[in-house]
Amino acid sequence: MAKYGVLWQLVHNKVVVATFMGWFTAQIIKVISGVVRERRFNFKWFVGTGGMPSSHAAGVAALTTSVGMYEGVSTALFGVTLLFCVIVICDAQGVRRASGKQAEILNTIMDDIYWKKKIQEEKLKELLGHTPIQVWAGILIGIGVAGGLYFIK
Repeated sequence: MAKYGVLWQLVHNKVVVATFMGWFTAQIIKVISGVVRERRFNFKWFVGTGGMPSSHAAGVAALTTSVGMYEGVSTALFGVTLLFCVIVICDAQGVRRASGKQAEILNTIMDDIYWKKKIQEEKLKELLGHTPIQVWAGILIGIGVAGGLYFIK
């Protein structure tokens, strides 16, 4: 039986904290840039997908970096997190980006149909994936946050 509860253990797990902080930092940057760009606050920027920087990339990069720093890069755990990181980043940039482009095309079709008075449907969410620059920005944020937390100790 553990000396401390699960919540205490999670809060004091440096890998979990680094992963969460990487994701959170990217989301905060996304919200701040949205407020500056549009001069208004939209809560969807904090919980939504897509946008600059990629919080998915930031989170998995922080996870992989912190596991490498605390456990070592020659461990099986680092190998697993590295492969997980590559899969998530490829998904964020590739599959979800393609889905977003398809949604954009379908919304254009829906607009054409609507303006011709044939049908009115709810628009699809277009901002699903990330551009390469958004992914790289997320990766750099994740590595920076994990590295910073590692050296703070």
